[in-house]
Amino acid sequence: MIWAIIGLALGVVVGYYVPFTYPDNYSLYVSVAILAAMDSVFGAIRSSMENTYDNLMFITGFFTNAILAGFLAYLGDRLGVPLYYAPIIVFGGRLFQNFASIRRLIFNKLYASKKRTMTKELE
Repeated sequence: MIWAIIGLALGVVVGYYVPFTYPDNYSLYVSVAILAAMDSVFGAIRSSMENTYDNLMFITGFFTNAILAGFLAYLGDRLGVPLYYAPIIVFGGRLFQNFASIRRLIFNKLYASKKRTMTKELE
């Protein structure tokens, strides 16, 4: 857990100080790829809370989802068809499902903890 926090802090610091920009023409591709990457991150958090996390599945899903989403947006742009809607709908929906599952798991743990505390007080 501590390594995740250190990695997150390091990523924020590097992202803040490294002057990396991309052309405005790529904003659609990048935003769809970020949405797919966020879906993978929330899926990893959910699976970690359910004790089913697999690092290989996370890393491969993270990159392949982001690349596929960006490629679909690019292909749709070249064909003149708004294919970027497909990743937005799929990954956006999964993002909210994962977030709802995470919320449910947190509340279940809090409820179970509170229930145990109340049971001990009654004894």
